[in-house]
Amino acid sequence: MNETYVTVTGNVATKVDHWTSPSGLPVARFRLASTARRFDKQNQRWADASTSFYTVWAWRGLAGHLASSVARGEPVIVRGQLRVVEDERDGRRYLSAELLATTVGHDLTRGTSAFVRTPRANPESTRNPAPAWPPVAPAGPPPFGAPGDGASGERASGDGAETPGSEPAPEEVVPDGQLLPGALTEGSVPGSRGAS
Repeated sequence: MNETYVTVTGNVATKVDHWTSPSGLPVARFRLASTARRFDKQNQRWADASTSFYTVWAWRGLAGHLASSVARGEPVIVRGQLRVVEDERDGRRYLSAELLATTVGHDLTRGTSAFVRTPRANPESTRNPAPAWPPVAPAGPPPFGAPGDGASGERASGDGAETPGSEPAPEEVVPDGQLLPGALTEGSVPGSRGAS
């Protein structure tokens, strides 16, 4: 069978309902409103077009994360399997669209969000834990006598190669969101202006 996977952007239209199924499986559900936007040439501005509504379903860890991270009115991006459900109530036939979510995230084109990683309960991850990152050095110049304290900023001794298992010198640890000097320049990224 060919499943149809889609990515839909929109706003959370309802509170996220979160519960545990009789079999112990965490479940979450919310309604997603996705409004198309069209440029109105006559008025020279963007205008809302039709709105489509989806019921978004999530299970397991994603269900818990939705309940603690997403609220009504927030812009989100949902990826999942599209399913059209047919229902009959009071002698009338109804069709509704559902998304069986594999991924849900805030739409960062419309605001900011903070990410908090949660530990996995998977026993496999505790057998072979990932190596810890080296500690981030405090901002500021390296202490006197540290590698790189030579007259022109190069390493004071050695050939620059690190020995296996050694930690990088403090000046090599880069705080989040900062680039190493000279790491990226205009034209060094494919697709940027000046790239060959």
